[in-house]
Amino acid sequence: MSEPLDPDMFADCDPVAAPMRIGDKWTAKIITCLQAGPRRFSELQAPLRGITPKVLTASLRALERDGMITRTAYPEIPPRVEYELTPLGHTLFEPMAAQCAWTREHLPELLAARGAHETPHAEPAGTGTISRPGHTLVEFARNHPTGSPRGHENRRSAPA
Repeated sequence: MSEPLDPDMFADCDPVAAPMRIGDKWTAKIITCLQAGPRRFSELQAPLRGITPKVLTASLRALERDGMITRTAYPEIPPRVEYELTPLGHTLFEPMAAQCAWTREHLPELLAARGAHETPHAEPAGTGTISRPGHTLVEFARNHPTGSPRGHENRRSAPA
């Protein structure tokens, strides 16, 4: 029998939600789009195919609230608003690269486990296929094969 869990095992952890949820569809993509410098809302929409203006606005507000980006409104006609990573936001690239590397290494197992859970006759481990286009970790791993994103361009490469 296992040892009982320590009821105070999380006592030293602050009771706040993490700034980036594992599997969040847009956060890592938005951060990657802002890596090279400030971008306007419409510039962010171009590579983020499928995101609605409402969801992009909510994601940008959440990133701003957490101190990951700044929003600068310029008093011009027409109005111009730019979003830029803060120094804190730039620190996310290292953990994002680690998450990407983990995904590249374990994605077949993860997809096989999902398949086994969803259907009684799933493929054996390591033979899974990508069943959900647009999954953040999958696209991030494909677009950044080194695990360390460089630049803001939307790269497409064949899966390894």
